[in-house]
Amino acid sequence: MSKHQSGFVNIIGRPNVGKSTLMNALVGEKMSIITNKPQTTRHRIIGIVDDDNYQIVFSDTPGIIKDPIYKMHESMNQFVWGSFEDADLIIFMSDIGEKYEKDDEIIAKLNNVKVPLFLVLNKTDIHEEIYILEKIKWWNELVSFTETIPISALNKFNTDTLFNLIIKNLPEGPKYYPSNQLTDKTERFFVSEIIREKILQLYREEIPYSCEVIVEYFQAGKGKDITRISASIYVMRETQKYILIGKKGSAIKKLGIEARKDIEKFLEEKIFLELRVKVKDNWRDDEKTLKHFGYNK
Repeated sequence: MSKHQSGFVNIIGRPNVGKSTLMNALVGEKMSIITNKPQTTRHRIIGIVDDDNYQIVFSDTPGIIKDPIYKMHESMNQFVWGSFEDADLIIFMSDIGEKYEKDDEIIAKLNNVKVPLFLVLNKTDIHEEIYILEKIKWWNELVSFTETIPISALNKFNTDTLFNLIIKNLPEGPKYYPSNQLTDKTERFFVSEIIREKILQLYREEIPYSCEVIVEYFQAGKGKDITRISASIYVMRETQKYILIGKKGSAIKKLGIEARKDIEKFLEEKIFLELRVKVKDNWRDDEKTLKHFGYNK
């Protein structure tokens, strides 16, 4: 009988380097929201790939924030630093074009890693080969990586190679989750993430970063009844509330329509979606509120 391999594979890196795109490609499901705005991922999200011979528990973490401004940022960084502790394999992901200082805190942490450590350089499809080779050399002189894999997460270039190398480096172990489980997050969590994704796409500047979405009510449909969902969008100021709602409710109506489409696709059923906007002053620095919103866990 062949051995069973399993392990926690944690993806870390700065905001906007493609971590969520990579995890979605490796898991084969849309686990993490993806936009071109930084700090899109706020929580640690698990995606599980199960096979008769292995189980990989992927973990997408928030982008490392170098100079945290709010307690929310500090909490997001804690999700990242915590992922160093429980990893069986770490994927450090960097945009091929980004620059690091040699004394960056993350480099010191990478040099203390005791498990297999992969360097994954993303967006290599838009750079010359000589530049890619120079970047690979620069990184490997600083950190002893187990493997270095240039990829394009968006185009799924070399992601199969990466997946096979992950399996090769997994330890023997049991199944940590049931075979049919895809994630540790609830449907409510993914519904709130879909709504937040639409806010990131439809609104500009500070508005998306001032918002948090909480699903207050989720009643699954039975028989011919449709699923009913009520979600609250928290903002920090009254002026943000008016922008979110828009003139005569036009903006929030558009948000509701766009979110409902994707939630129905995700749940594979018809839904009724109600959105409310609430003001919670300075919630990004309020520890009690952050805990209620799922941070500080």
